[in-house]
Amino acid sequence: MESIWIKQVLNIFSALLVFGLVSCKETDHKKDNMEQEMASDEETRFRPNFHFTPKEKWTNDPNGMFYHNGYYHLFYQHYPEESTWGPMHWGHAISTDMLQWRHMPIALYPDDLGHIWSGSAVVDHENTSGFGTPSSSKPVVAMYTNAKEDPETKKWFQTQSIAYSLDEGKTWVKYEGNPNIKNPGILDFRDPKMSWDAERERWLMVLAAGDRVMFYSSKDLKDWELLSEFGADLDRTVGTHGGVWECPDFFPLQVEGTDIVKWVLYLSINPGGPNGGSATEYFIGDFDGNNFVLDADYEKNLVPEKMHEYWIDFGRDNYAGVSWSDIPASDGRRIYLGWMSNWDYARDVPTESWRNGMTVPREVKLIRSGDTYKLAFTPVRELAERRGKKYKKDAITVDQEVTLLEPGQIDLTKAEIKFEMDSVAISNGHVFKLKNAAGDELAFGFDGALGAFFVDRSKSGIVAFSEKFPPLAQAPRTSANPTLNGTLILDKTSIELFWDDGETVMTEIFFPNEPFERMTLSPQEDGLTLEHIEINELNFN
Repeated sequence: MESIWIKQVLNIFSALLVFGLVSCKETDHKKDNMEQEMASDEETRFRPNFHFTPKEKWTNDPNGMFYHNGYYHLFYQHYPEESTWGPMHWGHAISTDMLQWRHMPIALYPDDLGHIWSGSAVVDHENTSGFGTPSSSKPVVAMYTNAKEDPETKKWFQTQSIAYSLDEGKTWVKYEGNPNIKNPGILDFRDPKMSWDAERERWLMVLAAGDRVMFYSSKDLKDWELLSEFGADLDRTVGTHGGVWECPDFFPLQVEGTDIVKWVLYLSINPGGPNGGSATEYFIGDFDGNNFVLDADYEKNLVPEKMHEYWIDFGRDNYAGVSWSDIPASDGRRIYLGWMSNWDYARDVPTESWRNGMTVPREVKLIRSGDTYKLAFTPVRELAERRGKKYKKDAITVDQEVTLLEPGQIDLTKAEIKFEMDSVAISNGHVFKLKNAAGDELAFGFDGALGAFFVDRSKSGIVAFSEKFPPLAQAPRTSANPTLNGTLILDKTSIELFWDDGETVMTEIFFPNEPFERMTLSPQEDGLTLEHIEINELNFN
């Protein structure tokens, strides 16, 4: 009798156990399905059509960009385990046109010296490093920041290391002599940007160091000599100093229409941007092989506040950008790429399976504007090759809100818009709006009373994830052109505005509840004439 009772108890226990296991499996299955549905929803609603994004998880700064044998290489700050910042790796992708990217295996992993932070890469065409072999391709050498957190002080100790590749960036070997530049006792000591100094036949490198940058030279990419510093002794009205300088770039550029060559220094700063959070400013001057000295015309136009005119981008979503190395002389372009987010809210944006991406690549020009030198940016010419279905119209009188584009005419989740406006559009001001059926609106244009361009995403859809996301972004107009022109690049969740032939640029991300499908234009007061507008749908799968 007792054995029968025990047997019954065991049967009941087994049934409960099986039920529990099935129930757990069903719960896990439902959870997996929910996560897959959320990821799929993010892909449909928010994954850009043609801006670079990681296949999954977290990304920030572009790193190590070089061109070689028909491919543009992009490395980037990447944490492959989570969608938040963590132990940094170098992710890797390649492209033949900088617009459609093929993901490659992770290039550099953290090691005993720490995380793999930002840096650069160059093709060592003459094998000055000695890393090349008779049977290998030309060595590619990367320099990056190793960063290790002190467990007691929680401060990050930073040194510089190098790695080399003998198969065009597919695999990497870390140099046995790392770190090859030790920290001289500076808290922030990072983001080396290397280049070939053709005039002096040596390698040049600029490194961010807190409130200054340091210039180094080398003959072999392994041993580096400190040349000089720039920035620490600047009058605090020169440039912006509200945060740490980082992610520098340094290169010569010929002034358009002249034989004059100036040197350009990019410096990213966080915080301290013109509209809050992170942004990138630039300096223009001369370099004698040792010292960088600001151009007098440039310096006198700086003003003692953050809204000076020398920002790469006045929008809140272009940071840590640098240029590609080894663009062939036959091409001749200086090409820039930035991280399309802001440290004010990059960790909070409403995507989980992947987070953040890059701007559209941009061609950089140095122009004479009024009594100063300025940079101007335009989307790379490769984007024009993607133009497909077109809508255009001339001489549109705008006395009240007019609809420029109806739903179904052009897919505004992948579009290029070019327009020209009369002088009244400057004095009276104007407002473009992108709209959808959910009632979301993204507004941008020119405020005539303030003399400033603006982007307003306060009603653009999902904005409550950060109180720093919705506020208006503004940019002063500096062009003396009596009329106004603009080029607008639209992706599913971003707008990039190039005003006055790229003299003023604004980049902002957004997260609409539905895709924008309608476009309108209104005058701020009285009327205006839209001389010409052309809207091209871009061909991307």
